[in-house]
Amino acid sequence: MKLTYRGVSYDYNPPVVETTDGETGGKYRGLDWRFRNLKKPFVLQPTVNLTYRGVAYNKASTVETVFDGKSATSIQEKARLSVFNQEKETRKRHQNVLTRLATDIGL
Repeated sequence: MKLTYRGVSYDYNPPVVETTDGETGGKYRGLDWRFRNLKKPFVLQPTVNLTYRGVAYNKASTVETVFDGKSATSIQEKARLSVFNQEKETRKRHQNVLTRLATDIGL
């Protein structure tokens, strides 16, 4: 596919992803839908160590989360950690609001 961006032409070949139709599906607004599964697992891109004004950072977070002495490797563990972290951030926000409110009313 020939594309142009700011006057520069280039060829773009989108990657082909092989999928299989899953068993789960249904109808939504009169149209059939199905979940699709990858035939082979995708390959994660290697991380790049970047530096901005002398401070190193990673574009994608590659740090393994450690919880209860185990590294989160399975999808279920990562999902559980994600929910746990969301709840933790919500509690912190609520505590900050309550602290500000207590300060405003003079407690």
